[in-house]
Order: sequence, then C-alpha cells, then structure tokens
Amino acid sequence: MAGASPTALPRSFVLARRVFLTLLTAFVLLPVYVMASSSLKPLQDVSGRFRWLPSGLTVRPYLDIWKTVPLAEYFMNSLIVAGSATVLSVVVAILAAYAVSRYRFRGRRVFTVTVLSTQMFPGILFLLPLFLIFVNVGNTTGVALYGSRGGLILTYLTFSLPFSIWMLIGYLDSVPRDLDEAAMVDGCGPLGALLRVVVPAAVPGIVAVAVYAFMTAWGEVLFASVMTNDSTRTLSVGLQGYATQNDVYWNQVMAASLVVSVPVVAGFLLLQRYLVAGLTAGAVK
Repeated sequence: MAGASPTALPRSFVLARRVFLTLLTAFVLLPVYVMASSSLKPLQDVSGRFRWLPSGLTVRPYLDIWKTVPLAEYFMNSLIVAGSATVLSVVVAILAAYAVSRYRFRGRRVFTVTVLSTQMFPGILFLLPLFLIFVNVGNTTGVALYGSRGGLILTYLTFSLPFSIWMLIGYLDSVPRDLDEAAMVDGCGPLGALLRVVVPAAVPGIVAVAVYAFMTAWGEVLFASVMTNDSTRTLSVGLQGYATQNDVYWNQVMAASLVVSVPVVAGFLLLQRYLVAGLTAGAVK
C-alpha cells in the first residue's frame, strides 16, 4: 500500500497490546483501590461484606492510627534504621567496588564470587547465628546489639552490602579509567580521584544501590520481629499491633499501610530516572 510505513504494526497487535496493558494496569491498581477505599470506611463496614462503592466515607481511621499503636515511634525507628543502613551500605560499597574495579590483586575474583554467593542463602538461615552472636557480644562486652537500633542496622548491612558491592562493580567498570588518570595528572590521589571524578560520574549507579538498600531495610519483617523490642520496633512489625485478641482494625491497617508507603513511593518517583540508568548500566558489564 502506497504511503504505508514498512515498520507499521498490525492493528490487531496494537489493539491486543492496549487491552493487555489496560488489564495489567487494572490488576496493579485494584489492590491500591481496595486499600484506599477500606481506609476511608468505618470498621463495621470493612468487617462486613466488601462493597466496591462505599456507602459512607470517613477520615477517622487516619486519625486513630496514631493512637491505637505508637505509629510515630515505629516510623522514626524505621527511618533511622533504614536510613543509616543505606548510608553505610553506599559508603562501604563505593570503596569496595572501586578497589575491585580499578585494581588487580590476588583473590579478586574469589572475593567477587564470594560476595555474590552470599545472596543465594535464605535470610532465615542467619537468624539464629546472628541472634546468638548479638546476645554473646552483649554479655561479654556490654554493647547492646540485641534489641537495639544499632544491631538491626548491622543486620541489614550484612544483607544489602554484598549485592550493593557487586552492582557497583559492574557500574564502575563502565566508567572510563581515563577519568581517574586525568584526575591523578591534576594532582589527585586515588581517593581524590574517586570522590571528585568517579563518584559524580557514577551517581545513577549509587542511587540505584541506595534505593535497593533502603527498600530492603524498610520492609523487612523476619529480623525486625526477633531483633527488636517495644522501644526499637519498626513499622513492618508495628503494624501487627492493629490486630488484638478481640478484633482487627482493618480500616486502620489499610490507612497505616498507605501512610508508611508514602516515603518509599515518593523517593522512587523522585529518583526513577537515576534508578533506571543505574540498573541498565550495572547490568551491562
């Protein structure tokens, strides 16, 4: 046909793609709608038969979530733990990845394989050993790791750091070594070249690592349920407080779940372009 583009897709394919994407979008947004609508209902309406169109709306659950459980304290604990684990993971991963990417030393390949292989083991395998180590360290040295924020930060660091190092190695390998050499010619040492040249060029990869480390710590449940107490409890465990022996405050659970999701969603949206670039560059090694 005259004027037809040789790369034009068939109408049937375009229609099928639109239908598929519409169904996929509805599938993804449906749980969000259920959570949002349930969070605006009175408890008796949520406990009964679910209605797609609420008969009455109220913001009372969003006010009660701060009184039923100490949600603000749990929020602060999660923010401190996840933020600290993220900063430490990024700093250590940058230094380790730079050393592996730029220098050749004995055991380099063994180190990278060992770092990546730690991700093959399930987390529950390390729960009892870490618990015993923290308790024994506290009894021996007086440093309280069990039940403290510091112990939980150290726990999350052990899980996020190996993958962060491996991911940054792949990204730093894509940064030209000529940048390091040019910086050293200008008088910078290895550390100066890293901070002034390599790090600015590796911002997308660093952001991707930071997002991964933060999300790993923010939503973790298993270790937070064992390694914390009433004063250091995080959000992932604290949400269980809305379930009592007599009832479950489902509307408050939905409201609290939406509230605690705001930092992660907002951060992801703000850093999305860096995250996509970092993951793409890290995958191409």
